[in-house]
Amino acid sequence: MARNKVEDDEILEESFDLKQVRRLLSYVGPYRRDLMAAVVIMIISSGLSMLVPIFMKNVMDSVQFAAGGGAAARGAVVRSVLRNSAATLAVAFVCACIMRWKIRLTSRVGQGVIYSLRRTLFVHLQELPFSYYDERPHGKIQVRVVNYVNNLSDLLSNGIVNTITDLFSLVFIFFFMLYLNVRFTLICLCGLPVLTGLIMFVKHRQHVAWQIQSNKQSNLNAYIAESINGIRVTQSFVREKENMLLFDRLSEQQRASWMHAVKYNFLLWPVVDNIASLTTALIYMLGAAWIAQGQTAITVGLLVAFTDYAWRFWQPITTLCGFYNSLLTAISYLERIFESIDEPVTVTDREGVEEMPPIRGDVSFRNVCFSYEDGVRVLNDVSLAVRAGQSCAIVGPTGAGKTTIVNLLSRFYNAESGEILIDGKNIEDVTIRSLRTQMGVMMQDSFLFAGTVMDNIRYGNREASDEEVIRAAKTVCAHEFIIGLENGYQTEVNERGSRLSAGQRQLISFARAVLADPKILILDEATSSIDTETEILLQRGLANLLKNRTSFIIAHRLSTIRSADCILYIDHGRIIERGSHEELMRLPGGAYRRLYEAQYAQL
Repeated sequence: MARNKVEDDEILEESFDLKQVRRLLSYVGPYRRDLMAAVVIMIISSGLSMLVPIFMKNVMDSVQFAAGGGAAARGAVVRSVLRNSAATLAVAFVCACIMRWKIRLTSRVGQGVIYSLRRTLFVHLQELPFSYYDERPHGKIQVRVVNYVNNLSDLLSNGIVNTITDLFSLVFIFFFMLYLNVRFTLICLCGLPVLTGLIMFVKHRQHVAWQIQSNKQSNLNAYIAESINGIRVTQSFVREKENMLLFDRLSEQQRASWMHAVKYNFLLWPVVDNIASLTTALIYMLGAAWIAQGQTAITVGLLVAFTDYAWRFWQPITTLCGFYNSLLTAISYLERIFESIDEPVTVTDREGVEEMPPIRGDVSFRNVCFSYEDGVRVLNDVSLAVRAGQSCAIVGPTGAGKTTIVNLLSRFYNAESGEILIDGKNIEDVTIRSLRTQMGVMMQDSFLFAGTVMDNIRYGNREASDEEVIRAAKTVCAHEFIIGLENGYQTEVNERGSRLSAGQRQLISFARAVLADPKILILDEATSSIDTETEILLQRGLANLLKNRTSFIIAHRLSTIRSADCILYIDHGRIIERGSHEELMRLPGGAYRRLYEAQYAQL
């Protein structure tokens, strides 16, 4: 089976780059007060919880020293038990209150950072040029905005605070252990070199494993999105079985990569548990032996308290290992997220550009060249001039560069060389927003958003009234079919307008462009999905719209452009013929004439 575009894996970063984490922490800045408050209260909670083993030691020692004593000794034991039990309950209550407060603070921090990061990514995606989307399956872009950002939630909500708290806990526990017994402390620490060596061994392998897993997840999401969008084509060509085979392959790759990655995740904490068990067992053995030898410095209470601290010592290390695993996973996601955020916006406003003044409509191309790929020219030294109010039709074979011309005029791409001027002003010397708000574009892809018919038409002018929307629909002959829908203009059209025919979607898109009341109107195959009868009605409605308005019309149906003021015939990125319909038809053996006669010969 041929390799699908969605199976292409993105380049892996070989190094473990903590700069990604530092960059993520920059998003925490606005929430640093909440974060610091959570850290402080958790340190207080951790410090208080360190007292519990001491309370236990006091009780055990009072029982041991009171053994064989009289009523006074037994009374002292009871008072010690009550006093230390009350202190333990008080600590537990305070820690529970602190934990509740901590959860609220960390959730606010985590979700706030997730919101800021996702918003930054989404806003940047709005500004990226068409070329970025031309080169990537949309599912791979979507997985970064949704899945990858979501996977950082736990790291931000709990990981940072818990890590800082666990580090402080380790310091507290270490000093408490030293205070109780230095020899036991050294025994407890002897497992750290083993753990450090294991971490160094798995670090790079684990990082690469999670990068591979994120690639496979991205491939699977991209294919699912592509399959859903193309379901009609799939069922039309009975490709369900082949698609299922490809899905199985991508799904198995994702599953295998996940299992390989989590293998490293689950390698650390069992080692930590085993080291904790071994060191604790050794402390019990030596402690019992020293007590049997009569060493007065070692008591049962001390032994019980110290082993409690020993377990507490390894618990935050286990948590830190879990955080380390999450960090490695997060870095693989962050690399992809920041890769998108860092994607250069090649079509952007230059520094110091001004607003485009109200457009009259004079358009000039001067020796314009353009390539989508290096070394493959799509437009080659194109020059043209269209006066304000004129209609210019662009015809030619598929791939000749017709749509590229109007895309450059709208600054969806930047010309490689040459100049494009509107009213004598270079379009790269004005802001993109001020340029595009005065232009209306009707593309080949009649994209409708989820919502009502009214909302989709009003997308061209958010301030338009309902009456203006209806007037625009009437202009393009869409009103009759719209009022025939179940809820008229309030009919929900679903995502991409799936409830409407291709022609109906195109008419609504046409109304959207008309409502914007553009000074320059671009129609790229605007009538390709409209039946001939509707097209005749539409042409009548557009006659007034195009009057005194500069327009560029790309069409394969030459009957729709006969009245254009100027017709350009494009081939291999060059304008090889230009003139009115009558002028071009008088050229013996001309390309336009041959195309026109070929179309009518087929009728």
